[in-house]
Formats: sequence, C-alpha cells, structure tokens
Amino acid sequence: MSTFVPKEVQAGLDRARVATAKKVARLCVVSGSASFPVLRKWDTGFALEAADAPHLRGFVDLYDGAVHLFRCLIVASEEDAGEMRYDFKRMTAVSDRAALDFERAPDLPAALIEKRATP
Repeated sequence: MSTFVPKEVQAGLDRARVATAKKVARLCVVSGSASFPVLRKWDTGFALEAADAPHLRGFVDLYDGAVHLFRCLIVASEEDAGEMRYDFKRMTAVSDRAALDFERAPDLPAALIEKRATP
C-alpha cells in the first residue's frame, strides 16, 4: 500500500485544515494595529496562516477574544503546510493590577475607620 499523496491533493487538504482552524480560532496576535488569528498554540510558540502573516519579530500581544493574556517577544521560526510558525523568546502574563513591591499581610484591614468625636 502506498502513502503517496499528489501535491494538489495535499495542498487542498492543507487549505481545508487552515480554513477550519481559522473559523474556530479564539486566540489572536496583535502587532501594532494589525491583528492575526492564531491557528495553533503550544507551550513554546504558535502558528498563523502563512498567506496573511508577515515575518513578525519583536513584541506582540496575545488575546483570547477580548481578554489580554500575554505580552510576548517572538521570532519567526519556519513556514510549513500553509502555516507560519513563531517561537516565544519571552512570554509575560498580563495582570489587571499593578505589581506589588512588598508583601501584603494576610490580616491587613480593608479600610481605615476613624473614631468620630462624640458631642
């Protein structure tokens, strides 16, 4: 039995796989004012559609819908099967609060209530 697939059939399968992944993609990468849907993400990188994606390099933001997840330093890795793959050099989680530079005591009061002067 042969596992050979003609180039035309393989190209059609790749296009169908990319189109399906693009439809269900929630993650997107934002670079400047441009946004690109993420086809796949793994621990050390992610993949974008090769036809739409430029060779991104530097800082980008990774979103899940409207939620800002990570600020990433990336480098373009390789192009294969209609995908452009990128590797993370650094991936920093985004927080909705400023970082504390001190330890917060567990029994810290939530507010200060002053005593009122009695007349």
